[in-house]
Amino acid sequence: MNRDLTKGPVTRSMLLFAIPMILGDLLQQCYNIADTLIVGQFLGRNALGAVGSAFTLMTFLTSIILGLCMGSGALFSMRFGQRDEKALCENLCASFFFIALVTLLLNVLSFACLDGLQAFLRVPAEVWGDMRRYLLVIFMGIPAVFLYNYFASFLRAIGNSVIPLAFLAVSALLNIVLDLWFVIGLDRGVAGAAEATVIAQYLSGIGIAAYTLVRFPQARSVWKVRFLRRERVREIVSFSTLTCVQQSVMNLGILMVQGLVNSFGSVVMAAFAAAVKIDAFAYMPVQDFGNAFSTYIAQNYGAKERGRIRAGLKSAVCISMAFCIVISALVFAFARPLMGLFVDAGETEVILEGVGYLRIEGAFYCGIGCLFLLYGLYRALGKPGMSVVLTVISLGTRVALAYLLSAIPTVGVTGIWWSVPIGWGLADLVGFLYYKAKKKELLEL
Repeated sequence: MNRDLTKGPVTRSMLLFAIPMILGDLLQQCYNIADTLIVGQFLGRNALGAVGSAFTLMTFLTSIILGLCMGSGALFSMRFGQRDEKALCENLCASFFFIALVTLLLNVLSFACLDGLQAFLRVPAEVWGDMRRYLLVIFMGIPAVFLYNYFASFLRAIGNSVIPLAFLAVSALLNIVLDLWFVIGLDRGVAGAAEATVIAQYLSGIGIAAYTLVRFPQARSVWKVRFLRRERVREIVSFSTLTCVQQSVMNLGILMVQGLVNSFGSVVMAAFAAAVKIDAFAYMPVQDFGNAFSTYIAQNYGAKERGRIRAGLKSAVCISMAFCIVISALVFAFARPLMGLFVDAGETEVILEGVGYLRIEGAFYCGIGCLFLLYGLYRALGKPGMSVVLTVISLGTRVALAYLLSAIPTVGVTGIWWSVPIGWGLADLVGFLYYKAKKKELLEL
């Protein structure tokens, strides 16, 4: 179902468009959640740490592709709002070739640099063997990540958030079934967990590509060279690259923090691996709501609907903050049983460390909720550079404080946990002040 976000009730339109995106990304998290649950319960602490570190690395790598697709998707939304089908087809063709090339290079570099990752991420020797086996397989799924996210970005840009959800639902279920079979039934260890994920990724990627190309004639312009215009390539590169930088900087900072966490040993490493999964699952809805909000703003910006932009902004803030308050309370209250889902009850040290992380960082989800809205707003208004600035502030603060505070003996690893909400708060303040100062200019249509 395609939804025109330039018409109809503001709040209802955003929510109906956002809910399938939220459900879709929660299902996407199931890829890694399933790996973590099964690996943590059946393969032990070292395997859990290996999969957790690999997840952080893969999040960084796929964020490059995701950022390019998100940036392109904002342009697709603007063209849809403008009702300019020719420009939409040209943008589709330019972005497909550009992002496909980046994906190919990223895949080659991933395999070429594999053996250098142990030192870079400070992975303990007892964990590296499992992590290497996992990565050798999981890297094969990078092209599938491109296919899914590219065609999903197009569908969402034209108001269809249901079809991406459908393909993810099927592939997530398949991933869980294959995880159980490969890890427990066939005793294939961490490699089996990775194989299950990659198979499921290709199912969703190839499936959504085939559906989109058959169902939407304009999507077939991706391989029609006559639509490849130099000016469109420049437009796509300049716009999507900034969004890519924003996404990759964010996850590079997280990767650097992962390296610091790894230096504290396998207990902290395993606790962080489990807690991050809970964390990502908890605030994923506000991240996806921020992306839905961005599509809403971009369509209305293209259609020159200033009143709907203002109304949408007020509604989005209220919805996001209300959700964050509720989810923070739940994570704080149920931190211990949530950790128990991923870690054997006998691993008391791991559970205790994970609870500490969740009760510090999880109490401040309003900070990340606000930040996701700011990212979406500036991307939709054609100011992706501001999203980069906010990301640098947030992650720069986080990384700097993490290394500074954790070096204090009386603070230790707790300093890493506190650095997260402090970074969020500082970035939110800058983003809000910039909007207040430039509001008239930003909304000039």
